[in-house]
Order: sequence, then C-alpha cells, then structure tokens
Amino acid sequence: MTVPPATTLDDMVRHAFAGARGRVTAQALLGARTWFRVGGPAEWLFQPADADDLAGMLQRLSPELPVIALGACSNVIIRDGGLDGIVVRMARGFANIAVEADGLVVGSACLDATVAEHAAQAGLAGLEFLAGIPGSIGGAVRMNAGAYGADIASVLDWAEIVTRDGNMLRLGNADLRFGYRRSGLPEGAMVVRARLRGTPENPAEIAARIAEIRTAREQSQPVRARTGGSTFRNPDPDVSSRKAWELIDEAGCRGLRQGDAQVSEKHCNFLINLGHATAHDLETLGDEVRQRVAQHSGVHLHWEIKRIGRTEGTPA
Repeated sequence: MTVPPATTLDDMVRHAFAGARGRVTAQALLGARTWFRVGGPAEWLFQPADADDLAGMLQRLSPELPVIALGACSNVIIRDGGLDGIVVRMARGFANIAVEADGLVVGSACLDATVAEHAAQAGLAGLEFLAGIPGSIGGAVRMNAGAYGADIASVLDWAEIVTRDGNMLRLGNADLRFGYRRSGLPEGAMVVRARLRGTPENPAEIAARIAEIRTAREQSQPVRARTGGSTFRNPDPDVSSRKAWELIDEAGCRGLRQGDAQVSEKHCNFLINLGHATAHDLETLGDEVRQRVAQHSGVHLHWEIKRIGRTEGTPA
C-alpha cells in the first residue's frame, strides 16, 4: 500500500472517521459474527448511523485505504488473517421496512426472511422465496440471490447505493444488469435501501407458502449447522444439466472432511464447521471438492460463497 509523504495510515483513518456518528472499533473480532464462526479480525469496523453517515465517511476516506461492506455474513468465508482497512457493517440505521400498496422499501440490513414475513403480513405476494435465503437484503441485491424459482432481479424496482467516493445514487433494475448470482453494482458501491415489488393477495395464503418453503429447507439443508449456504453456483445449462450438489455427490465428496470442515451429508453443496474448523480448512475443502468434480465430470464449479481477507501470517 502506497502512503503519501508525511501522511500516516493512522492519520488517514482518523480523518475518515472525523465527525462520524456511528460506532468505530479497532481490531474487531469478526469470526463470531459469521455463520461459519471462523475468520480473523477487521483492522477497523465501522457501523454507520445511517446512509448520510456512511457517505460522509467514504467522502473523507483516502482512496489508498481498502473498504468492504459486510451484511449478515451468511455467504462469506473471512480468512484467518482478517481484513485490512475498514469493514462497514450495516446495522440498526439500515433496518427499516416501509410497506406500500404494491411493494416494500427495505433497508440493506434487513434479513431476507424478515422481509418475507413483513410482505406476508401486508398481503403482498411474490417475496416468499426470501424466506429460504440466509442473509440480508444488501447482499441479496449484490449477488442477485434467489431460491425456489425466483430471485431479486424478478422483484426489484430500484436500489439506493453509496459509491466508493461517497455519492448517493438510485439505480433502476436495468441499471444493475443482473445475471445468475451477480449484479452490475459499481465497484466499491454499497447498497443502503431497495424497493421490492409485491402483488396483493390473501395474507394467510402467502404465510402458508412461506411455511412450506421453511419446511422444505429444514428437511433438505443443514440449517442448524455452522454453514454458509450454497457453496458453489449451479453450472450453466450448456455446461451441465446437473446441479452442483449432484456433481459433488457423483464425485464421491458427500461427507468429505478437512480437519473440522465437512461437506454436509444432508446436502453436499453445503460446507459445515463441525466445531473447530478454520477458514483455511473450509477453503481447502472447497477447493478439493472443485478438483474432484473437475476430474470426475470435467465441470469446473465456481464458488458462490465469497472468500475475503488474508490467510493467517500473510503481510498486510
């Protein structure tokens, strides 16, 4: 990292946080915040009070300092060496839900399942699939999260973002250039709010469908384990007609272990921490699965779980 003459990293950090109203924590432990329960500390953790607080910090932040947003930490492996620079975690100031006649305006920190419940209570159908997705709305928009035949691209009207240089923008669905498990969010941008469409319907019928999704998920996925959701994306149909879990199973990886990291025996597109796994164990196991699948079927699986940070002992 290049530091301008006569300017220290501490000076840059102090300048970025000058006047910030949110909570700032140095060397913040992150492992307990993740669904896998692994990972090193954040050099600096910032929980902004609201979107204006976030924008102000980013405007003051030197471009030399790395910054990354974390949500519910459900679909991420934070490596054992932790994260350099500033980690932004959306919290209470980004958890509002406003009900409108044909949709919801929701903060990026809202859990997907909570949004599904609010939609049901308001009698708005079409958002039930969110009950089957672990994580928060900010991450769901970034990766175009989907399940049970629907995804964010099919229900999103717009998303409000704060860019890396601190500007606030509203982007329409087309601007986000959604694809399978991806979006075209500008580099370094952070989602702060989104509007999701719904169709008026009987609340009891919507609630019943949510209950069915939760039952199906409970029966087929290791939801009570330390896991991170689907590990690999399903291949494109022109590459393979089989889903990722089928390819993993056929390659003999069900139950495969690396230390205390294991391929779930219940659903083999899930990695689980049996209790004392490290991020290195999980990532090594995932790469072993990819290698075995490639050797068995010729299909190269792509990670759906995001892996970030430094391996332990790697210099900043």
